[in-house]
Amino acid sequence: MRHIWMIIFLAALTACSGADGVATTPTASVSPGRSPGEPTTVAENLAVPWSIAFLPGGDALVTERDTARLVRVSASGQVTEVAKIDGVVPDGEGGLMGLAVKDDQVFVYYTAAEDNRIVRYRFSGDAVSDPRVIVQGIPKGGIHNGGRLAFGPDGHLYASTGEIGDRELAQQRDSLAGKILRMTPDGEPAPGNPFGTLVYSLGHRNVQGLAWDDQGRLYASEFGANSFDELNLIKPGANYGWPEVEGRGDNPEFENPIVTWDTSEASPSALAYADGSLWMGALRGERLWQIPLAADGSPGEPVAHYSGVYGRLRAVSTAPDGKLWVGTSNKDGRGDVRDGDDRIIAVTP
Repeated sequence: MRHIWMIIFLAALTACSGADGVATTPTASVSPGRSPGEPTTVAENLAVPWSIAFLPGGDALVTERDTARLVRVSASGQVTEVAKIDGVVPDGEGGLMGLAVKDDQVFVYYTAAEDNRIVRYRFSGDAVSDPRVIVQGIPKGGIHNGGRLAFGPDGHLYASTGEIGDRELAQQRDSLAGKILRMTPDGEPAPGNPFGTLVYSLGHRNVQGLAWDDQGRLYASEFGANSFDELNLIKPGANYGWPEVEGRGDNPEFENPIVTWDTSEASPSALAYADGSLWMGALRGERLWQIPLAADGSPGEPVAHYSGVYGRLRAVSTAPDGKLWVGTSNKDGRGDVRDGDDRIIAVTP
């Protein structure tokens, strides 16, 4: 009898919609297609490359979180320092993080002395100038600073923020912490934002990746706590549940993730879209996850690539030629440093 009651008790825990949540099973029957090709090394001896953004000619700009360096990396692998960004105060998981390029402007997200902020620069040749803070006052902490920047197909700039370990901030609509923000290139709330502010979605723990599919749907990768990391399909004004739910909660107040992983398999960072799939770097999981998408945007079964080969994978970006550039993060104090780390590899999806 006691055995039967134990089974009932465990079943009830699994079905619970509280902070532990439940796993999410991919719903689409879609093939991941061919396996990606053998990676080639583009650049070596970097230090925690956090974000990669491509210039029109095919070279990339790369941020280094802890050194505050902005570097230019050519397709042939030449690395040139563009600038050491003034005002960056690396602290724990904070530092020089997000990066986006639009025409002759470069946008960076970094941790300053008092806050996280977004700064716009003019880019010419191999130099940045005319810094302008377009968003400030984003809460900062030793953990969960968010930091991803990306321009959407609507021409607006999106930014991810974390809840800096103060869970309740994620549910406070008037706080910039634990959110996805949407703005004009001047840092003003973008037209059509659901609350008339910078906030586009809320209830996030620490979004690290933003990517759009070829139909313009926005996806975000997000750190879980103890049980489930998440991939979410982002809807304007939607609440993604943290800290009330981790993983799938089936609570009508909150959006369910479309895929979850055990935290040992992921700790997801950057996200990119290429060749019909989302591609997600995994830090603790030390692999590149491929999530094939059906025509309606629903996910197929994720496939892991290069498990344990390159260590912690943080930066992922789609190059103009369709390849993926992937950056390691083995010098961030949590990885095993290999010869040549940190590196950027190129993968043909």
